[in-house]
Amino acid sequence: MENLALIESFSEFKDEKLIDRVTLMVILEEVFRNTLKRKFGSDDNFDIIINPDKGDLEIWRNRIVVKDGEVEDPNQEIELFQAQKIEPDFEVGEDVSEEVKLIDLGRRSIQTLRQNLVSKIFEHDSTNTYNQFKDRTGDLFTAEVHHIRNREVILLDDDGNEIILPKDRQIPNDFFRKGDNVRGVIEIVELRGNKPRIILSRTSPIFLEKLFEQEIPEVFDGLITIKKAVRIPGEKAKVAVDSYDDRIDPVGACVGMKGSRIHGIVRELGNENIDVINYTNNLQLFITRALSPAKINSLKIDEEAKRVQVFLNPDEVSKAIGRGGHNIRLAGKLTGYEIDVYREGVEEDVELTEFSDEIDSWVIDEFKKVGLDTAKSVIELEKEDLIKRTDLEEETVNEVIRILKAEFEE
Repeated sequence: MENLALIESFSEFKDEKLIDRVTLMVILEEVFRNTLKRKFGSDDNFDIIINPDKGDLEIWRNRIVVKDGEVEDPNQEIELFQAQKIEPDFEVGEDVSEEVKLIDLGRRSIQTLRQNLVSKIFEHDSTNTYNQFKDRTGDLFTAEVHHIRNREVILLDDDGNEIILPKDRQIPNDFFRKGDNVRGVIEIVELRGNKPRIILSRTSPIFLEKLFEQEIPEVFDGLITIKKAVRIPGEKAKVAVDSYDDRIDPVGACVGMKGSRIHGIVRELGNENIDVINYTNNLQLFITRALSPAKINSLKIDEEAKRVQVFLNPDEVSKAIGRGGHNIRLAGKLTGYEIDVYREGVEEDVELTEFSDEIDSWVIDEFKKVGLDTAKSVIELEKEDLIKRTDLEEETVNEVIRILKAEFEE
C-alpha cells in the first residue's frame, strides 16, 4: 500500500496533463529505473512490475546468495544469514528476490524521483504538442488572447496550448484585448530545448490565401486557384487568381456583388486594400494587369534581367506607383519583375541619374524604387508626398527639389 499511495500522489500530473494511465506507468518505470541506477549503481537485477488498471507498481531486487562475509557487490549479492531472514530455506548459490518499498529508497531519492517525474511528464506533454502542430504549418488557426506583452501576444487554444503572435507578425493597426479570439496562420513550429514554440502570423501572404479559401466557396472547392498573393500588411495586397472552368469569372467570384464576398477578408486584415486580378501566362498582359488601375501604353521586357520598362502617360504615373509606392512594389512582387516607369509625351525631362554628381546615388535609388526616375516626375509631386513615398528626410528632399528645379530654371 505504500507504493500505491505514492503512485496515486503522482497521478495528479496525469490528471493535470491529460496523460493516460498506461503512458504514466511507462514514464514511471523509466523514472524509477533511473532512480535505482543512481542509488544502487545498476538496475539490471531489478524487476519493475506495473499494474496500470490498479495504478500499482512493485519493485523486486534479485540477488545471489553467498557465504557470510564474502559479499563483493552488495547490489548483486546477499549474505546467507540475510537471505535466511527472508526465507529460512535459502542456500548459497540460490537467487533471492526481495521487494523494495519506495519508502526504503529514502526521502531524498523520493523527492528527486518526483522532480524527475514532473520533468518527464512535461517533456512528454511538450513532445505531444510539438508533434500535434509540426504538420499544421500554414493552417488557419484561431486562439484566445491570454496575455499581452510589448513584443508579442500570448494566445491559448482550446486545449491550453500556448501560441505566440509576435509584434512583427501583427498587422500594424491590430488591437487586442484579453479574451479576444485571434485568427492567423501557423507559421513556425519548433522545439527550443524541450519546450515547443508555436508562432502565429497575420502578416503572411498565406494568411490571405487561407482567408480566401474560407470565405470563397469556389476557392475552397478548387474551382478557382490562387496563383500568387502578395501583401504590404494593413495597406495593400494583390491576388492573382485563375479558373480552369471558362464559365467561372474568377475575379467576380472572389469579389462578389459590390464586394460582398471580399468584404469580410478586408475587415479581418484591418481594411487592407485588396486587388484581385486575372492570372495569365501572357507576361505582358499579366504585368499590365498587375499595375492596375494604371493604364499602360507599352512595355519593354528584359526576361534575362527580370526587368520591365513601362511607358505611360504622365497622369497615369501616380496610379502605377500608388500611395507610398505600394502599387508598383506589389506589382513587382506579383510578377517577379523589377518595374521601371517612364513617362511618354513629356518634353525636356532629364533622368535622375544625370544628377549623380550633385545627388548621392543612394538617394536617387530611393526615388527610383517608387518609380520616380526623372527630374519632372519628382518636382511635379508635393514635397509631403515625396517624403511619405520615399521615407527620406525632409532636408534631403528639399535639397533634391532645389537641384532639380535649378536645372529647368537655367
